Amino acid sequence: MNSSLRILIIGQNGQVSQALQKRLAAVGELIVLGSSQLDMARTDDIRAPIDALRPDLIINAAAHTAVDQAESEAERAFAINATAPGVLARAALGLGVPLFHYSTDYVFDGRKPEPYTEDDAPNPLSVYGRSKLAGEEVIREAGGQHLILRTSWVYSNAGRNFLLTMQRLLQEKPHLRVVADQIGAPTWAGTIADSTAKLIERWQAGQCGAWGTYHLTAQGQTSWFGFAQAIGENLVEQHKPCAVLEPIPSSEYPTPAPRPLNSRLDCTRLLREWRVSQPDWRSALRQCLAGQA
Repeated sequence: MNSSLRILIIGQNGQVSQALQKRLAAVGELIVLGSSQLDMARTDDIRAPIDALRPDLIINAAAHTAVDQAESEAERAFAINATAPGVLARAALGLGVPLFHYSTDYVFDGRKPEPYTEDDAPNPLSVYGRSKLAGEEVIREAGGQHLILRTSWVYSNAGRNFLLTMQRLLQEKPHLRVVADQIGAPTWAGTIADSTAKLIERWQAGQCGAWGTYHLTAQGQTSWFGFAQAIGENLVEQHKPCAVLEPIPSSEYPTPAPRPLNSRLDCTRLLREWRVSQPDWRSALRQCLAGQA
């Protein structure tokens, strides 16, 4: 552990923050601020405590992630996902330290047939996507050292996510209909934390690539239906009950916020610039299901 490296993690109880806290405990001194200590919706109150703490690195793992709820509370979503990251970026610039920030595949409209690269033009379909894109833009405008890491379909053994919901529903119901025309890469929070640790190690060793925007997801691709199948296969292996799954189109499962049909992100740039790679989504899912941190 590099005890001289003070890492400030914004967000305490979310999936990514919990994984970061486990993984980065051996990397440096962690200072974790949850919503009770730092309310990201109260954007005028963010800067002073960060200046007082004087961290060596700021990691923003806080976000308004309730995609459908954001449609009816856009002001709050934009405060947390857009205005607050701008405050963090300016604070980081003032302290002369980097900011790591997590963004999303939802900045794209999903109409491209191939995986999205960092050079593709964003076109979000939802309030959540627009708020996250606005957050990216204010971080870039601040002009400091930063990594914006776009990820997708995040899950873990904690919190509220597709994995835990499916595990419950597959055991409760005899039949389950799951969307099969949205394609992406389920990404374990542990994978994000591992990759973040490697990025910090590269930076500390003076081996970092260019600062900027990168895609960080598990390798491979599947649909929500395929993800549910993999979760169901694990239940069967444990001799637990498992519903019969039926694939359906998105049109048969309407939601307040539209989702991109193609959420695949090309992660080549992160490998080339920072020499950080991610595992295949199936192998990461097995790690998560085995209870690994």
